Amino acid sequence: MSTVLRIVAAVLVDDVGRVLLVRKRGTTSWMQPGGKIEPGELPQNALARELNEELGLVLDPGDFEYWGRFEAEAANEPDHTVDSDVFFVTVNGPVAVAAEIEELRWITLGEDHGLVVAPLSELHLFPLLAERRGSRPLG
Repeated sequence: MSTVLRIVAAVLVDDVGRVLLVRKRGTTSWMQPGGKIEPGELPQNALARELNEELGLVLDPGDFEYWGRFEAEAANEPDHTVDSDVFFVTVNGPVAVAAEIEELRWITLGEDHGLVVAPLSELHLFPLLAERRGSRPLG
């Protein structure tokens, strides 16, 4: 039986349509930015906090578009599952690595980037974004 991690994640897109992926320090998988929801914290507030801590973004949770709640195998923690509220977020300003984020990369949906991508992104979020845009999922 796997342990469930309650998290929040952002499908963060820039003004030219690229999607942001991050890689946490000491890991190999790329994923959507976000993190754990603190007890009593609303998911959108947790996401605003995490985006500020990890990427230096100051965003209004009211501007986030809720996409739903999804479950997948955790990328970097064996025998764990993530249960994630997911929001679509558009950003037009600079983004910088901070906290536990080691690297970030803007990718174009549909191009092969050779990245090891988290199951949540691969199985749920990229297909939803592709469907929304009428394009094919990330290769």
